[in-house]
Amino acid sequence: MSVSYRRKRTIWNLVWAVVTLVVFVLVLFPPLMLFFTSIKTNVDALKYPPVWIFRPVVSNYREIFGLMPFGSYLANSLIVAIISTVIALTLGSLAAYGLARFRFKRSKDLSFWILSIRMTPPVAAAIPIFIIMRTFRLLDTQLALVLAYCTFNLPFAVWLLRSFIQEIPREIEESALVDGCSPYAAFWRISLPLIAPGLAATGIFTFIFSWNEFLFALILTGTRAQTVPVALTAFVRETGIMWSHMAAAGVLAMAPMILFTALVQKNLVKGLTMGAIK
Repeated sequence: MSVSYRRKRTIWNLVWAVVTLVVFVLVLFPPLMLFFTSIKTNVDALKYPPVWIFRPVVSNYREIFGLMPFGSYLANSLIVAIISTVIALTLGSLAAYGLARFRFKRSKDLSFWILSIRMTPPVAAAIPIFIIMRTFRLLDTQLALVLAYCTFNLPFAVWLLRSFIQEIPREIEESALVDGCSPYAAFWRISLPLIAPGLAATGIFTFIFSWNEFLFALILTGTRAQTVPVALTAFVRETGIMWSHMAAAGVLAMAPMILFTALVQKNLVKGLTMGAIK
């Protein structure tokens, strides 16, 4: 290996290291700023230019539970996100398997119709969904949010899981059928474990959508079923914005998503890079 080649390789490695560091800093800068703001006093949080050397406080995290029932809002978000994700994965996997493995009249039209629901802007369906929930007296309930979120999560789950199922060779399922498995048993014992990475990736996306959704949570809830994104707006008051408390609530709102993603990180990476199964 020549000296010039080693020098060029060293320079390129250094350039890539610098680029990686810059991207890493840009990605982590917003959440770090959010965390630093959450441990500042309101006086330090409002200073401009920002104060980088300050005495950290943890009272903001304690005070947000005194200013409002923030624990209930966290529980509402968690319950709605988990239930809507489980429903989307359960029904979505069954529908995706049917669309991927069976051919019937106008199956392509049905697939496109399911996708078209996802194309619809959520704001266009806000008023009809509000009227439906009011008619059935479901306003300000967790069930109303679950039904609304499933409306948009289910088409996304169907199309994403359909692509994962299509990557599985039919011969694997046919071998299971020859060995005596029913179509349902072949799906449950063979196909479902093979698309576990895809289920993890789909579950994370649907969970994040349900957790972060603001529009329907604002329209369909009042006080009992209010979620964290809507609760954060309570820190905007006539006297000003309570930046430190809002940042503390934002950090607590990020924690479940970070934990959930960390738990399924291995399957998430496999799901995003899933190719043909051999």
